[in-house]
Amino acid sequence: MAPTVQTRLLIMSDTHGVDFSSENRPLQCADVALHCGDLTNGSKLEEFHTTLNMLKMINAPLKLVIAGNHDFTLDHAAFKSKVADAVPALEPELVAREYGRLGHARQLFDDAKNAGIVFLDEGTHRFTLKNGAMLTIYASPFTPSMGAWGFQYHPNRGHHFDIQAGTDIVMTHGPPRGISDFTYGRERAGCPDLFATVARARPRIHCFGHIHEGWGAKLVTWKDSGTDTPSHFTAIDNQNSTVLEKLGSLKKGSFDSDEMAEEKRVKLESLSRTGCSTMSHCAQDIHPIQAGKQTLFINASIMGSEDFVQRPWLVDIELPLKTETLEQ
Repeated sequence: MAPTVQTRLLIMSDTHGVDFSSENRPLQCADVALHCGDLTNGSKLEEFHTTLNMLKMINAPLKLVIAGNHDFTLDHAAFKSKVADAVPALEPELVAREYGRLGHARQLFDDAKNAGIVFLDEGTHRFTLKNGAMLTIYASPFTPSMGAWGFQYHPNRGHHFDIQAGTDIVMTHGPPRGISDFTYGRERAGCPDLFATVARARPRIHCFGHIHEGWGAKLVTWKDSGTDTPSHFTAIDNQNSTVLEKLGSLKKGSFDSDEMAEEKRVKLESLSRTGCSTMSHCAQDIHPIQAGKQTLFINASIMGSEDFVQRPWLVDIELPLKTETLEQ
């Protein structure tokens, strides 16, 4: 069996240009921090600067970042379309002052590499971490929509997610269909193409955001025999899968018993004290995740309802250790 090393991940999404770190920044150190997009609310340069400063304050040597639909200036086609379609027409100098010119926002991230911040384009990326672990991660900012934001595709046309076998972490902005993707209107907003590809690749972790109210985590055990077109109805072994956390288990409900209300109060105090959600709140010990048989799905949206601040996730996983053979 190949040697592994425990690796700590700090996972977040949808900070929307808000510096949550000033009061609620996680104090724990991590080997890798991951931001799953919507770095800004309106893709303004000021918001990008705020997010970059927040990322620099996080105690992790490597911080991996993708865009979300709100970060439309990072999508050149979407940026040009928004400017061209504006009524009345926008003054070029005003656009440049508020949003930058084409490529300006991306250059901000390229200039932050010395702080350990790496912006990921869609595709597979490989890293050797400081703890000696080898990390293979697939990233994609694309989400289904008929709107006019960034990195979006028409739901009827779908999108190809080229997730390779052996991928450790899938990092997307949007959720897969059927996992932490219910909107407040009780509609599923996840992508079926993404779910099918993840079900075939079976990474250790799939992290995302986009649907704020879907914050939470679910440990999925896959069925032994897959189908040609896997869906959340056909590919999941529900009897051996567990919802580890969701907003409903933290926010007080009108029909909660005194015991349930107290349990939620204790959880919220812990979140406030630590600044992040960990697997210690879970009903079962999930370490280590069974590679090839299980996937931990995490919706890490930070921005949620006005009366509740959702927290990043702190997760430990086993990753393959770099060997002398791999170094040659």
